[in-house]
Amino acid sequence: MKCATHVDVDATGFCRNCGKPLCHECARDVRGALYCEDCLANSLAGTAIGTAPPPRANTAAAAALGLIPGLGAVYNGDYTRALIHVAIWAGLMAVGLTEAFGNLTPLAWIAFGMFPIYTSLDSYRGARGRQVAEPGVEGAPVAPARPVGAFVLIALGVLALMGNLGLINGDWVNRGWPVILIAIGVWLYVKRSRT
Repeated sequence: MKCATHVDVDATGFCRNCGKPLCHECARDVRGALYCEDCLANSLAGTAIGTAPPPRANTAAAAALGLIPGLGAVYNGDYTRALIHVAIWAGLMAVGLTEAFGNLTPLAWIAFGMFPIYTSLDSYRGARGRQVAEPGVEGAPVAPARPVGAFVLIALGVLALMGNLGLINGDWVNRGWPVILIAIGVWLYVKRSRT
């Protein structure tokens, strides 16, 4: 497909607002989203005359698409987050498939299975945040999400490193690792009950 302005140049993206194909020279990148110069000028002027309104965020669709890591973030227009979700999910699967982590492999498979629930909730929050930002939509602002995924990955990395260094091994690792899940659940319950 060719650029709408430069008909002899291939398009490298599309305007997020009006859908016009854009070449590298015409595209204006704003926080990872591409816009044409007209739409960007209209947004800065406070008018959207002649442009299509941005699609209304649907929280149910975002949550459903979020069950496949990356898709919910793409629906919300957050492509960097989508790549991170896919990379984390693929990394968890790779850890589960290899036996390099020894006794922690079942924990990787549990994290792999639970990660789509996290991405679904994250996509829901992103869509809810977009709704609140839209004019005419009622609702209280959504508090920024804590990087739970980062904490989980750090904890898994520390456990895997300790296992590789021989600092943890034996029956506790084979049979006792669910204690970690119980502790996380209790911590989340206490935290939610206080708020």
